[in-house]
Amino acid sequence: MALGIESFFLLFHSNSRFMKFTSTLGFFAVLLFSTHFSFAQTSQFPIVKGFGGIYEIKEAVEMPDPSLEYKIMVDLSTGADSPEEISRWVDNIARLMNLHGLAGVPKDRLHIKVVVHGGAIFTLLADEKHQERSKVDNPNLKVYEALKASGAEIFVCGQSMVARNLDVKDLWQGVKIAHSALTTITTYVPQGYTMLKF
Repeated sequence: MALGIESFFLLFHSNSRFMKFTSTLGFFAVLLFSTHFSFAQTSQFPIVKGFGGIYEIKEAVEMPDPSLEYKIMVDLSTGADSPEEISRWVDNIARLMNLHGLAGVPKDRLHIKVVVHGGAIFTLLADEKHQERSKVDNPNLKVYEALKASGAEIFVCGQSMVARNLDVKDLWQGVKIAHSALTTITTYVPQGYTMLKF
């Protein structure tokens, strides 16, 4: 009988410790959960509306300088992961512009030129041509429209067009035809444009 009582108290004691452990674990889980959501933010679109959502980082010590003129040349050659979805690289141009805007850089101090070539050229296909190639409308066109409305200038490499048997009518109407991606880059980089490769 004594062994039975001893076993009972041992079981009760160990269960009490287990209950304390699980209670403590639960407390930290709730704390972690609530902390995660307290830091959650809604995407912001200060310059390119609806695309390239970004977040304010209150602890940031390195920020763009709103008093500077930003001249950026984006060399876009990476194709989309899926023809049914917006290319993360096209959306990244919107993010680039929005990041500067959120830091206080006015839109008129942000000079963005994009030259599209290589596999990325298919992100510029007009809906009819995109339907012919991928059976869906081109989801990237609305991003390009928003980029253009926000002041970005979009070029397409003429050499890439010829290599892929594409005509002007096959592409989004807002794009400008460049002699080549290479010469577009060599024209603008010496004029002070920082080149980013996407």
